[in-house]
Amino acid sequence: MTTPKPRIGLFVTCLVDFFRPTVGFSAVKLLEDAGCEVSVPAAQTCCGQPAYNSGDRAGARALAEQVIALFETFDHVVVPSGSCTGMIKMHYPDLFSGEPDWRLRAERLAAKTHELTSFLVDVLGVAPLPINWEGTATYHDSCSGLRELGIKAQPRQLLSAVEGLAVREMRDPEACCGFGGTFCVKYDEISNAIVDRKAADIRATGADVLLSGDLGCLLNIAGKLKREGSRVEVRHIAEVLAGMASGPAIGETRK
Repeated sequence: MTTPKPRIGLFVTCLVDFFRPTVGFSAVKLLEDAGCEVSVPAAQTCCGQPAYNSGDRAGARALAEQVIALFETFDHVVVPSGSCTGMIKMHYPDLFSGEPDWRLRAERLAAKTHELTSFLVDVLGVAPLPINWEGTATYHDSCSGLRELGIKAQPRQLLSAVEGLAVREMRDPEACCGFGGTFCVKYDEISNAIVDRKAADIRATGADVLLSGDLGCLLNIAGKLKREGSRVEVRHIAEVLAGMASGPAIGETRK
């Protein structure tokens, strides 16, 4: 008797949808290669994190309702982003305090929602199909992935299986990049000072490529590196693991 494939609902995220669809296609490939049945509900929008972080609790709650209704029937929800995963796992239940039925639905969704690399390593216990990708990379730990979800070893474990890829650690890979969603808009001078230090740490490794699991961090860092004239490429880890990193890096145009 054939074991049914896990039914995965892929929460793509706004940034991936609007700025880097390759990350979403890479996530689908990684999950299907791992034996999952992947669906991408077309009606999905935002997880509500920008509204939540700005104090718009009613707006965040309305978006959370939509996400819960769209994804609660899947076996697992997988997100190629630590920050959006953190919003669903850590903050959705609190949005429905005093509403037992909705809170229970939020808690059930939170329990089966996973960041992509964590899902591959911690839940499925599988490695991506072998690929060869020549280069030297350094890895940025996003604040939400690291501090809310405890994701640190999982991406490095997956990258260690990529033939030809060497990883050089930054002096402080856990330091914030200064993005923080609306933080970089509200406090642009502070944000710029933080990403200055991150860019210097990246350059000091001598790596060819910066990788991470959060597109917000990657867009922020890529912008800084490009303004400085750096040749360091910036990519989402899913693109490399899926063997779909042959196109232009973030912030670059097709040659």
